[in-house]
Amino acid sequence: MKIAINTGGGDAPGLNAVIRSAVLAALERGWEVIGIRRGYEGLFRPGGIVSLDARSVRGITHMGGTILGTTNRGNPFRHAVEGPAGEVRMVDRSDRVIERIRELGIDCLIAVGGDGSLRIASELAEKGLRVIGVPKTIDNDLAATEVTFGFHTAVQTATEAIGKLHSTAEAHQRIMVVELMGRHAGWIALYAGFASTADVILIPEVPYDLARVVEKIEARWRQGFEFAIVVVAEGAVPSGGEASYLDGGPAGKKRRLGGVGTRIARRLEELTGHETRSLVLGHLQRGGAPIAFDRILAQRFGVAAVEMVAQGSGGCMVALEATRVSEVPLADAVRHTKMVPVDHDLIRRARAMGISFGDRRGGGR
Repeated sequence: MKIAINTGGGDAPGLNAVIRSAVLAALERGWEVIGIRRGYEGLFRPGGIVSLDARSVRGITHMGGTILGTTNRGNPFRHAVEGPAGEVRMVDRSDRVIERIRELGIDCLIAVGGDGSLRIASELAEKGLRVIGVPKTIDNDLAATEVTFGFHTAVQTATEAIGKLHSTAEAHQRIMVVELMGRHAGWIALYAGFASTADVILIPEVPYDLARVVEKIEARWRQGFEFAIVVVAEGAVPSGGEASYLDGGPAGKKRRLGGVGTRIARRLEELTGHETRSLVLGHLQRGGAPIAFDRILAQRFGVAAVEMVAQGSGGCMVALEATRVSEVPLADAVRHTKMVPVDHDLIRRARAMGISFGDRRGGGR
């Protein structure tokens, strides 16, 4: 048996742990393992195919990033080709990807990625390629799995950063607005905001009214707590409005979310008269060593993927259901974005403690 592994999309803490565990589990079965660099691009680049053995994956479990490299612009169904006049057109080279994989004698591909990468894997599976998906994203927005590795490390990073802001916010009597990643799902902001005792948490699933946020902040000042921490998901949406983007979305590219934290901070200072600062954690949430939970989950996923290959599975994804690692169809995993339910337990508990989500009057301490 000869298998290949690639990593696609944004990086996440735990990718190397998946690679190492899958390689070691495959080697135990006497299989050959190769790595494809930078998603599918390595199939067509010199040095893009590497042999993976015990020595090549030694000591990488604790490392952030990925030894195989990654890209979020490597969709073989929409491959950018520049014409003679400099014009760019999108071509479908998925058939060539499948042909190349078969030329290399690969029996199964283990594709590690988020919703975009696994959607590509699912489409390749529909065209006949044998693929096992491993869910990876700090955003935790993949359906069919309870949690993705990388998420809890991102939450830990954000929680520690927000915690450090409490003392400076209180010392200067400031409002601190912290913008976190998550795209159109508010999982990171909800968990990190709750863990760091934020006063306001704004997530895409609950459209906010800035007047309600101001009410919460002014209530704190009246109670003698002359500072406030506002955690904002990058995809947060004002009631009746739309998310903030950094660009206009050029042809063939996704619009990039961003700027909501700065915008909210500016308006809060105008409306309250209190000095306000904003902070965007950005890619800090992707970097660094995975925490123990993510190292363990990533290794469980890696071994489970190899076991699925041995069982003859294909077109499926490794998933966590409660405490059990299971197999689910790839198509189910990418069918929709997993949003935070508006009646989620953390939202209900946070409201009960007086944390504002910007949609209701009131909010205690």
